[in-house]
Amino acid sequence: MILAYKFRLKPTPEQEKQLWKSTGTARWAYNWTLDRQEENYRSGGKFIPDGRLRKELTQLKKTSEYSWLYEVSNNVTKQAVKDACDAYKRFFNKRADRPRFKSRKRSKPSFYNDTEKLKVKGKSVLIERVGWVKTFEHLPENKNYTNPRVSFDGKYWYLSVGVERGNEESKRSSGVIGVDMGIKKLAVCSNGMMFRNINKTKAIRKTEKRLRRLQCRVSRKYEMNKEGSRYAKTGNIVKVEKRIRLLHRRLTNIRNNHIHQATAAIAKTKPSAVVMEALNLKEMMKNRYLSKAIAQQKLHEFKRQMQYKCQRYGISFIEADKWYPSSKLCSSCGHIKRDLKLSDRTFRCDCGLTIDRDVNAALNLAKLAS
Repeated sequence: MILAYKFRLKPTPEQEKQLWKSTGTARWAYNWTLDRQEENYRSGGKFIPDGRLRKELTQLKKTSEYSWLYEVSNNVTKQAVKDACDAYKRFFNKRADRPRFKSRKRSKPSFYNDTEKLKVKGKSVLIERVGWVKTFEHLPENKNYTNPRVSFDGKYWYLSVGVERGNEESKRSSGVIGVDMGIKKLAVCSNGMMFRNINKTKAIRKTEKRLRRLQCRVSRKYEMNKEGSRYAKTGNIVKVEKRIRLLHRRLTNIRNNHIHQATAAIAKTKPSAVVMEALNLKEMMKNRYLSKAIAQQKLHEFKRQMQYKCQRYGISFIEADKWYPSSKLCSSCGHIKRDLKLSDRTFRCDCGLTIDRDVNAALNLAKLAS
């Protein structure tokens, strides 16, 4: 299997300036591709292949208006065009939503680096048109890297590469673990393991409180510096927005770290199979009372990490049908309690079983593998 590794870079000011040029060019090429596809669709044309668009972009670069595209690597624009076309193909196959234009403020700055031109030497890596950039860690040398990407997370620059790794062969137990995901708790397992909702901890609540205060402050500063219908951005506004960006980064890192720890703890018990339910998150997010809590739990990311960690340790991953009544089904007698409400946190059956709702669902999921 291919595992992704992320290494922090230490670019010089000149190198960082070139990195920003590459990310801006990649965003422009992606948006240019989407605009061409949209324009072609409105005029009644068919989907434009990425090879044809890359040829158009090559001719466009020869004009004086777009000569600035030569300042970055040619592979940056080529891959950005291919990424946009792949996004449209996933949309046509009903595997994703319609691709959107990338915003300078909201999209993550990143660009592709050619695999053949990526060289590693000690704690340095060669990035095309940027030069030798120092890293904080040793990268694995003489490896066949896949899909190298350079990105900026709001504070630091990183290089992400995929490296081929073999599955870890180890003895597995005969047990099966059913995992029920939720909002009150991140996950409840049939073997008794429970993982709390990290969003209810002191660290998250304190950070969110600071974030709300800074957002109110920057809003007041925008109103104070309003010039007619235009909002002027001052130096103080830039400083506050940087602090807001770092707080968003901190919240994301705390949540991702909690998910990594939870999925690793489940996988390291070495069960024979892990069973999880298929959640229709798109429909769940339409509930305006629970949408924020669902988004903060990052349930899709939890499932994604659980899948690749099961593959890494040779564990079977089973996904239950989204219509399977895991919460309404009695884990003892099999009776379905159809009048069960979301507010009922304890499952009580006519057979005498009284059990936590999430534990009951986890037990029912575990029985699917038997």
